[in-house]
Amino acid sequence: MPDVGYPGAQNFGSAPADPPWLAGRARAEPPVAAQAPDAQTPARHAPSVTEAAAPLKSPAPSALGKTQAPTEPASPAAARPGTRAPARPSPEPRTPAHQQLSDLDLLQRSKRPPSGGWRRAVHVASGRLINPGESRADAAHRELVARIDQPIRGDYRIAVLSLKGGVGKTTTTIGLGSTFASVRGDRVIAVDANPDLGTLGQRVRSQTTSTARGLLEDPRIRRYSDVRAHTSQARSRLEVIASEKDPAVSEAFSEQNYRSVLRILQSYYNIVLTDCGTGLMHSAMAGVLDTADSLVLVTSPAIDGARSALATLDWLEHHDRGDLVEGCVVVINSAGRGSNAVKMPRLQELFAGRCRVVHTIPFDPHLAEGSEVDLDLLGRGTRRAFLELAAVVAEGFSLPRR
Repeated sequence: MPDVGYPGAQNFGSAPADPPWLAGRARAEPPVAAQAPDAQTPARHAPSVTEAAAPLKSPAPSALGKTQAPTEPASPAAARPGTRAPARPSPEPRTPAHQQLSDLDLLQRSKRPPSGGWRRAVHVASGRLINPGESRADAAHRELVARIDQPIRGDYRIAVLSLKGGVGKTTTTIGLGSTFASVRGDRVIAVDANPDLGTLGQRVRSQTTSTARGLLEDPRIRRYSDVRAHTSQARSRLEVIASEKDPAVSEAFSEQNYRSVLRILQSYYNIVLTDCGTGLMHSAMAGVLDTADSLVLVTSPAIDGARSALATLDWLEHHDRGDLVEGCVVVINSAGRGSNAVKMPRLQELFAGRCRVVHTIPFDPHLAEGSEVDLDLLGRGTRRAFLELAAVVAEGFSLPRR
């Protein structure tokens, strides 16, 4: 049997005869030897029974008598030389993987331990093996603290104002300032800008006889410790600069005095509260309103107190202080004990339409004593009310400054 020169011929017997139309050419021309297969090309597998039974379509023979393998259809770009393939859209910029991953994503979050009540008792008694988690009250308290403790750029100035005496303006200043100082880690100070012998300095333990005027007359103010020599500090870390106590002093605390004190304090303190006097027309009040970032208006749950507070808002709007009115926080302070015939919801509605927030401070016997204010001696409801007030005022830290 002649060797036909292609692999696998010995498995299929003799080579197939040429078709009739190539018989003459095959006799005229010598047969072309098949090329040896590439060593790397795998041998074809033997056809299965199904494949052998199916009719095969033979490709058209070439001019040399060899069959050509079918080719893939050319792509449109390949069919037209010189045509560029359409550009792929550039991928969206990706955030680096190390920036996408937070440390907390890899940590198994555990419940916060309780801070008080029966939950803490169980937690401690079990050797901290049983953790009931914090209560809703604890979670709400933590949220208030986070709002109060947000960062401040520069110094933030809060003016505490009331036209009517005896409504708790000074105690509100101390309570609000003490809350800020006890929660935050920065420096908080309250200034008595009342030209009529204010009582702010009497609400903290006195550590110095100096006043705001003594601070201005000190030529050696170079650092924080120099300012601290003129202030008294409460247990909450709130510092206070008292007003002049000598009735023989004829010169009242003026606008220029206040601005000079503020220029010193803004370099050493993050929050400056000002306990204003009860009049809007005295000289220092102009400086207080010009430099304030936020206004806290204190009133009482009484008809005369509400009228005075509304008159204060009217006066501010008529004197181009409308921005202070819009951001104002109205505090309804229950400074006295006893029944109240005023409808509180209606009273709150009167201010809610003109100011940012209306907040209520309940009556507290410790505040009514008129002596030094200690946060630890306040009732739980009063402490909570001052925390909420501080959180509301702190919302202004991120607002645009005047």
